[in-house]
Amino acid sequence: MNYEWKWDAFGDSFPLLLDGFWTTLLATALGTLVAAVLGLFVAMAGRAPTRWVRLPVKAVMEFIRSTPLLVQLAGTWAVFNTVEPLVIGIVVLGVHYASYMGEAYRAGIDAVPKGQWEACRALSMSPRRTWQAVILPQAVRNVLPALGNYAIAMFKETPLLAVITVGEMVLQAREYGSAHFAYAETFTLAGLIFLVASYPTSLLMRKLEKRLGH
Repeated sequence: MNYEWKWDAFGDSFPLLLDGFWTTLLATALGTLVAAVLGLFVAMAGRAPTRWVRLPVKAVMEFIRSTPLLVQLAGTWAVFNTVEPLVIGIVVLGVHYASYMGEAYRAGIDAVPKGQWEACRALSMSPRRTWQAVILPQAVRNVLPALGNYAIAMFKETPLLAVITVGEMVLQAREYGSAHFAYAETFTLAGLIFLVASYPTSLLMRKLEKRLGH
């Protein structure tokens, strides 16, 4: 059976996929924000003086890293099925990647020279001032390329949101392909849009890494 490529499907499906692309961008942007903020909290909680804080945080993050994102999405949606699917998607993406960004932050904090901590103590700086003015600026600078790479990875995993009926780009491609029997065309177009959006960002992250000396 010979398949006839439908070139007109590119033009017909493009507006639909573009609508889905904005949903993809929204989920990525907000998910990255959640992951960056929560990941920093996780990293700092991992340095808490009491194990009653450290151990539960570590256990939860290990569980999240050890289970597939797809399972987390489906399970959360099954429990909170009255919540808007896009909200669930953003939260689950954010929490999932917070477990990885937390490790990146931890490595950045550990990379700050011990002399910086000692200097802060010698100057009688408060813990809050030490973190805000000395430790975090250096740590974030060290891990910024890694955080950017995780954001790109999140962007490429947003098609999994189709499992919980979020109308992102790949779901739109599947629905158009189903209605017009043009799966190859619409998925090819979706892949090209992902490439056009993510490749320049990857190049920017490489330049940033070189500029920061990584």
